[in-house]
Amino acid sequence: MKKRLLGFFALLFVTVAYGQTIRYVYETSVNPDSINLVDLKNEKTFLDIKGNKSLFISESKLMKDSLQVAFFKSEEAKEANKSKKKEKEKDEKKFPKAGMKIEPTFFEYFITKNIAEKQVYYYDRVLNKQIYYKEDRPLNWEIMNVTEKQNGYNAQKAVVNFGGRIWTAWFTKDIPISDGPYKFNGLPGLIVKLEDDKGDYKFDLVKKITIQNAFEEEIRPDAKQSTRVEFNGDKAALELEFGKNKRSIAESSERGIKPSGGVGRPGGGMPGGGRRGRPSGGMDNEGTSLASGNFNNVSLNTGNQNPIELK
Repeated sequence: MKKRLLGFFALLFVTVAYGQTIRYVYETSVNPDSINLVDLKNEKTFLDIKGNKSLFISESKLMKDSLQVAFFKSEEAKEANKSKKKEKEKDEKKFPKAGMKIEPTFFEYFITKNIAEKQVYYYDRVLNKQIYYKEDRPLNWEIMNVTEKQNGYNAQKAVVNFGGRIWTAWFTKDIPISDGPYKFNGLPGLIVKLEDDKGDYKFDLVKKITIQNAFEEEIRPDAKQSTRVEFNGDKAALELEFGKNKRSIAESSERGIKPSGGVGRPGGGMPGGGRRGRPSGGMDNEGTSLASGNFNNVSLNTGNQNPIELK
């Protein structure tokens, strides 16, 4: 009987632990200008780890995406309960308040990893179309015999050449997770500090929290698979396709022809950066407005002023 109880509680512990998401919060500093060293812009990025999988995403993008999902679910609920006034009022209370803002982000994309297999996937989108690729470049870390206290952890130094930048990472074996912010992984411990040689990007681990039922980014079944080499070309082709569809709908409207369909909600942005002095996504300095469900008030051609990968 005792063995059965021990087995039951062991199984319960594993089930509960696997259902939890451990979030590592990084204070992230970015130089928005690739030519001049200007004041660094700060935002939070998250590394969410659940089981053997991880999600890297900025706080602003996670908020925007999760509120967008909640909004449209509420819209569906309202449609199904039009005749029930009380239910309608209850649903409306769940909507983001008019005028609520989400700050712009330099990371208008998300990255998933299979930690054990060291597989990294980069996800972006053009309007309502998701596009992704699997990272094909290994990270050839040089682990140094240098240890220091970094962000409250006993850490060891490692260096890697990746994406046209030399990156210095400090990892801790006290957290035996072979992962880190952005695409970085493969070290014998979690990365607690990461910065590039040009002073453009810096990630500092500031907090660890446990979350039940954390928001998870949806991987859409119709997502377009690309390759790292062909990604920008495939993304530009999607932008061109959506641009043609948008013009066609506009011309039909001008002629008084009711279009049979429409383009998706705008969104996305080039990886790693936006127009000069702005994060990606084409958002203005006021952030993204959530009033009336306008979650993605962005333009298609945002440019790529200071990408995290230079090549």
